[in-house]
Amino acid sequence: MITNQIIQTSISELCAITKMELCVADLQGNLVAQTYREGVVSREIVMNFAASEADSQVIQDQHLFKIYDDDLPLYILAAKGGDDTYMIGKIAVSQLQNLIIAYKEKVDRNSFFQNLILDNLLLVDIYNRAKKLHIVAEQARAVFVIETKTEKDINAREMVSELYSTQNGDYITAVDEQHIILIKALEQDESYEELDEVARVLVDMLNSEAMTTVRVAYGTIVHEIKDISKSYKEAKMALDVGKIFYVEKVIIAYNTLGIGRLIYQLPVNLCQIFIDEIFGDHPPAEIDDEILTTVNKFFENNLNVSETSRQLYIHRNTLVYRIEKLQKSTGLDIRVFDDALTLKIALMVVNYMKYVDSLEY
Repeated sequence: MITNQIIQTSISELCAITKMELCVADLQGNLVAQTYREGVVSREIVMNFAASEADSQVIQDQHLFKIYDDDLPLYILAAKGGDDTYMIGKIAVSQLQNLIIAYKEKVDRNSFFQNLILDNLLLVDIYNRAKKLHIVAEQARAVFVIETKTEKDINAREMVSELYSTQNGDYITAVDEQHIILIKALEQDESYEELDEVARVLVDMLNSEAMTTVRVAYGTIVHEIKDISKSYKEAKMALDVGKIFYVEKVIIAYNTLGIGRLIYQLPVNLCQIFIDEIFGDHPPAEIDDEILTTVNKFFENNLNVSETSRQLYIHRNTLVYRIEKLQKSTGLDIRVFDDALTLKIALMVVNYMKYVDSLEY
């Protein structure tokens, strides 16, 4: 709903231009906004006019007008101060009615997109409401989920809204206090490279100007409005998977999650069986940090012993000793591709199980 402050600003600007005094009240005669230098239209006059069938009326040198919302009177406008009172009053009514429609549509659109991404709408309702709200149904779009470090980060929300406006077909909404959702309209020839660039702009802008740390995830490109919820769920999954397997990344794309996405969707009991088969009586918690650091660097360097030892600033023989130590405890020789792959997956599964445990407690 439009606020009293917006109405006040609107009639103050009109008064400054036309030199006409204006006053807005609700149907019970309560003052909403005014520019009158002295006196206001009486409550009794407003209530009597609101109950009448007339759309406009002259009472005590004042022109009264009804301001409508969906064919129902919502406010009463009073104008006085010149020969063109009627014309200027009608202009003021038109402006205020358009503002009411615009703000109401903004609220309705926000509610529509919130219900859309949460799958709270029937298929027929999606297209009917989209048409009513003048939202294009067939449009290439992708959903971005921006996670802020703190809840109720108003500055971040405002900056995203300024950068991506509804005039370009973009929509900003939220379903909780720590995530901003950007539904980005795309041109037909735009690809995931453009989506990655949008994500980078968001991260750079919010980190530098809003002074807040954010992580951005986005789903796949969809072409029908009904599939926006699919892109949103993908973006949410990407954000969760990134927290588990790709902690160092601040931008996570659903279509680049790889094996992390597969593990994320596995049942926990199946994961536990797999871990027991791989590690047996030597749970991964017994692997010390030094060995884990060595293993991760070894994987980063594509199982290259020389490059790994150089980056860790250790002798080649020291690296080989650590690898053989790990082999004795797990039975896996990570110099062999199959064993390296098995251990890599096992460590990712362990991280996933730790994440699940953290959610349960």
